[in-house]
Amino acid sequence: MNTELLEALNVLEKEKDISKETLLDAIENSLLNACKNHFGKADNVKVIMDRETCDYQLYAEKEVVEDVEDDIEQISLEDARNIDGKYDVGDIVQIPIESKSFGRIATQNAKNLILQKIREEERKVVYDQYFEKEKDIVTGVVQRYVGRNISINLGKADAMLTENEQVKSESFKPTERIKLYVVEVKNTTKGPKILVSRTHPELVKRLFESEVTEVREGVVEIKGIAREAGSRTKISVWSNDPDVDPVGACVGMNGARVNAIVNELRGEKIDIINWSDNPAILIENALSPAKVISVMADPDEKAASVIVPDYQLSLAIGKEGQNARLAARLTGYKIDIKSETQAIESGELPENYMELSEGVYEQEMYEDGYEEEYTGADEIVFEEAEE
Repeated sequence: MNTELLEALNVLEKEKDISKETLLDAIENSLLNACKNHFGKADNVKVIMDRETCDYQLYAEKEVVEDVEDDIEQISLEDARNIDGKYDVGDIVQIPIESKSFGRIATQNAKNLILQKIREEERKVVYDQYFEKEKDIVTGVVQRYVGRNISINLGKADAMLTENEQVKSESFKPTERIKLYVVEVKNTTKGPKILVSRTHPELVKRLFESEVTEVREGVVEIKGIAREAGSRTKISVWSNDPDVDPVGACVGMNGARVNAIVNELRGEKIDIINWSDNPAILIENALSPAKVISVMADPDEKAASVIVPDYQLSLAIGKEGQNARLAARLTGYKIDIKSETQAIESGELPENYMELSEGVYEQEMYEDGYEEEYTGADEIVFEEAEE
């Protein structure tokens, strides 16, 4: 038994996660390569290796001939019968080869071949490990800034968080642990190239899967996500169990679940709404927290006309149009938002509509805590952002 070789292979298999079978194949190939370097060719060389004991035999198969023309592949009848008297012309004789007889260059080449195979297998193991995590989240440790990019250590491999995949409002310190979304894993000659992101909408989805048991088990489905990284995210959720409130499950007791995600995203606001297969209801929910008077949705044109109270127009539009813009992305509809005054002027509401609803809106304004009256704005249309 080749004890030293067996122990070395067992250590490599354990530490680098490279199978012993692969390493034994590499040793066989290195021995054949050493023979080729030493003798000039190795077509007739055979290697027999015991996979259990790691003992190996190296021999050359030579044909018995009367006159030797190629001493690498042929042997004279006289020499063959000196080995065993039973041999005759045309027989094949197996001549043992001592690996100790190899020259320094042949030995060095064999060693390099084994080391190269080990490095290749190491890269393959790491690639396979992180390829399985593609489209999922991983936890990494911030190492350093490389220009405007950030080097992240993921354990067995490093990833580069490029400037385009960073949230502008975020800054990190070395040794800080952060969660990242694995966008893509490429296999290169220098090892796996891992592209990670902090801005991808799927990062939010994966964080909900890790924090919310119902989402992870499929009881609650995340139907859509619209995100402006670092600022606000809207997600629509649906429950497959009538006894489970999808929004409540995602928020958690006292907001514990959603707050954990908000903290991981460094304070990014998250709106969770109920999904509906009725586009009008979905659009109304998507414009939350604004209240809506009416929604007219055209599924064929993917367009909707929304009317909101005058005092809710600014809330429906949001800061710099963000609320309406995210609602358009989430629903996939072009949304035309008008105040009730604008709707009356365009004939979409009757002229006495405000008189009929005055008491209702005064009560709503009081409950919502509005003290200032909205002075009006031009009609604004928000379209779904192109990917």
